[in-house]
This record gives sequence, C-alpha cells and structure tokens, in this order.
Amino acid sequence: MKEKNSVSKSKWKRLFRKKWFFPALYLGISALLLTAVLWYQSGTNEPEQAEEDKGIFDSLGFNGDEEATPVAEQDEVVKAPVAEDAEATVVTKFYDHKADSEAQENALVLYDNKYYQSTGVDYAAADGEAFDVLAALSGTVTEVKEDALHGNVVQIEHKNGVVTYYASLEDVKVEAGQEVKQGDVLATAGQSLFAKDKATHLHFEVLNGDTPVNPESFFNQPVSKLQEAKTETEAVQEDTADTAGQNEQPKTDAPAEENTDAEAPAEENADAEATPADESGDTEETPDASDEEKSPEQDEQPEDEATSSSSSAQT
Repeated sequence: MKEKNSVSKSKWKRLFRKKWFFPALYLGISALLLTAVLWYQSGTNEPEQAEEDKGIFDSLGFNGDEEATPVAEQDEVVKAPVAEDAEATVVTKFYDHKADSEAQENALVLYDNKYYQSTGVDYAAADGEAFDVLAALSGTVTEVKEDALHGNVVQIEHKNGVVTYYASLEDVKVEAGQEVKQGDVLATAGQSLFAKDKATHLHFEVLNGDTPVNPESFFNQPVSKLQEAKTETEAVQEDTADTAGQNEQPKTDAPAEENTDAEAPAEENADAEATPADESGDTEETPDASDEEKSPEQDEQPEDEATSSSSSAQT
C-alpha cells in the first residue's frame, strides 16, 4: 500500500512540474466560469427581452395577426391600356417640347383648321376595328361622362396623385365610384369629334397631379418613377421661374437707363438753347451800351451845330 501511494504521489509531482500544467488549468477553470455566467444571464434576461420586444412592436402598431401587404400591390407597374395581343398601335404621339421637329409634327392634332398639341397618345387598329380598352393601373373611377368633343370619357384616380384618362370610348362598362383592377376592361375604342380623322381610336393620358406626362416613357415602369419625374419637373419649374425673375430685373432697369440717357440730350439741348439765349442777350446788351455811349455825342453834335448856326446868324 505504501508503494502504491508513493507511486501516485510521484506521478502528481511530475505532472505539477510540467510547464503547461498550470496555464492549462487556469484556462479550463476560466472557460467553466464564463460558461456558467453566460448561461445564468441568458436564463434570467429572456423574459425581460421578450417584454421589451413586445413593447417595441406595440408602439409601432404591429399586429402579428394582420397579413402583410405584398410589395407589388404598393408599387404597380404602369401598363399600356390595350391588350398585348391587340393589333392597336400608337398613331399620335405625346407632344414633347424637347423632341425634334419631326416628332413634334407627329404629335399635333388638326381640329377646326387649327393644330393642337397632343397631351396623350392615340391608339388605333390598322383595320379600323374596335378593341378593348384596359385599365393601366388599379384605382377608383372618379368620372364617367360624355364629352361633346372627346366622346365618352373615363377618368381613374390612383395612389400618389396619379390619374389616367381614357377618351373616345364606346360601350363603357364602369361607373363613377367603382374600384377597378389593372387589366380590367373599361370600354371599347370609339370615335370623337376632336380627332375625327383617326376614326375608331382610343385617346389615353397619364397625369401626375395636374401635369400630363408622356405615357410611353412610363410603360413597364413602377408608379414611383412618376413621383420622381414630378419632383424633377417641379425643380426645373422653380429654376425656370428663378431664372425668369433674374432676367426680368435687367429688363426693368434698362428703360430707366435709356430714359436717363435720353434726358442727357435734353440737358444738352437745354444748354444749347441757353447758350444762344445768353449770346443773344449779350448781343442785345452790346447795342444798348453803344447807344447809350453814342447818344450823348449825337446829342452834343446838334448843339454845336446849333451854336455855330446861331453865331453865324448874329454875324
């Protein structure tokens, strides 16, 4: 028994003498303590963290029972108002002030011997047949009426102030206040007095607020692009207004300068007129002075002659 105890003690002594023993022991104990601390904290903080998370969701008004709204419904893509398999094509373009002269010429509408700038696009079929008119975006029908020039008209209001306008219609299938989905049939293409030469056609407009925009520029684009274009347009209009205001200031001052310059000749004329007046005055004063100087001599000369004549008479 004594031999076994001595052997075990000697093994422990040898183990203690190793250089790596105590560092390894310290690391092991530290790892155990750290694990215990983390486990304790996670066990005690779970209810508090859950309460905090619940408070955050409640403050945001989040209800887990509500269904999430798909992103596609919030930002629809603008579609053409005719079916893809329809043979209708654009026959009248939107009048763009930045386009070339040929494109602007193709965007003019002749009515009553006058040309008008197109504020939308006109669709017509090559065979002149009628075709279905579709809703370009989901929205609410705000107006259905019969216009003397544009025929039957349907107007739909969408999110973010976007409005679509459909004219020259026949067989209207919607009414004011009705909710429509993108692609729903609104009517069929018809005729109107304003674009009588187009025969059976559809006139389509996209308005960003009250401003018509080129529909073809936003086909297959999200509605948010219209908002970006509106912001850019407003910025350009503000810059144009500021530039116009700056350009008007010199125009206002210019006549004043011209009037000032115009007054200068008047002063010169005044001086010119004054100068002859002075000269004439001097001229008039000179004869008066000479007359005054000469008049005594002239008066004296008769007296001498009178004296001489009287003396000769006495003689």
